[in-house]
Amino acid sequence: MSTVNAMPWRIVLAACVGMFAATSTGSTRSPFLPDIAADLSVSLPAVANLFGITAAAWGISSYLTGYASDRYGRRGFLLISPVLLCFAMIAVSQVQSYYLLVCVTIFAGLCCGAYTGTAMSEVSIQTPVSHQGRALGYVMAGQSLTLLIGVPLSAWLGAKIGWRGMHIVLAGLALIAAASMLAALAKKKAGVRVEHKKVAGPGVNTDRKRALTGPVIRLFIALVAERVCFGLATFYYASYLRTEYAMPIDSVAIPLIGFALGNISGTFVGGQLADKFPYRRISFAVAIVIAGCIAVPWFSWQPGIVVTILLGVAFAFFDGLSRPPLLAALADVPKEVRGLIMGLNSSIASVGWLAAALMGGWLYAGVGFGGFSPLMVAMCVLAAAIVLPDTRLRQQHSH
Repeated sequence: MSTVNAMPWRIVLAACVGMFAATSTGSTRSPFLPDIAADLSVSLPAVANLFGITAAAWGISSYLTGYASDRYGRRGFLLISPVLLCFAMIAVSQVQSYYLLVCVTIFAGLCCGAYTGTAMSEVSIQTPVSHQGRALGYVMAGQSLTLLIGVPLSAWLGAKIGWRGMHIVLAGLALIAAASMLAALAKKKAGVRVEHKKVAGPGVNTDRKRALTGPVIRLFIALVAERVCFGLATFYYASYLRTEYAMPIDSVAIPLIGFALGNISGTFVGGQLADKFPYRRISFAVAIVIAGCIAVPWFSWQPGIVVTILLGVAFAFFDGLSRPPLLAALADVPKEVRGLIMGLNSSIASVGWLAAALMGGWLYAGVGFGGFSPLMVAMCVLAAAIVLPDTRLRQQHSH
């Protein structure tokens, strides 16, 4: 692939808006778990399992549409999927049955997966190699904005219009994402030159064998463990505050903003750490173990709301600190298989999200939020230990 233009800001910003819209459709549900459960006459863990259902559908869709978009083009997926997501959000606002909600949630997850993986691919193709890291980082910022803006705003706004009204707002956000992508694709400059080389059928299997080496597989296992910890925090933190401290839903916004700021600042510092320290697995292992240690008092000790909020910010910071070194280590593969590895990243991460939703619901029903701490610290230690055999691997293929 060769490119001869500067940063394609239109497509980058449109993809960031779409990423924000897609992740918001699932994450902004977290403050409303008790309300949805009461409205549909089901248990809170049953509603929490919707996070896992979304993650599973998202991961499957991301892999399949990535394969299909390489052969049939990305434009259709980028424009149609957010429109369908809009209809899915409207349907959620009207459902009266839990099982119908499950069906619509699956459909929404498929739409999200079809958009996000394809958008990342389109951005990487339109962006010169020298700008790809920043461009993809800006796109992924859409996920962080969901934590910083989407979830707190939904908690505040949802207190006034309810969880059903919030899904109407999310439908409008999906339409904005579709419109921004349409404008970006329509105004794509002719100066972009992209050459695609077709890969023969047998070559795909060869690349897969070259990509899925022992160190890479161990990184994927660490990724799943890290996503379990972060998923438990993201999915259940708002409900934890409402349950343990009897906080009203609109008051949950402030702790969630602190959590998001901790995660974003940790991600920024982690990016600097990943570039400056060559042993990225060590950076990841140290940060994730510290996050696990913080999770112990965070979910098992209630000394007061201020201390709990500060512990949440600290956990979010160190978990965010661990992410860039892990992703940089995953990208440290030959260029011929880098696309395959980064494409699998989304699908593998969805396994962790699914496990977090399922195990979190089971723990909540069985032993309460106090059971989260042992699971989170165990996952963090596992994530660190699994990469230890490869901690002295340096960056070998970037040049």
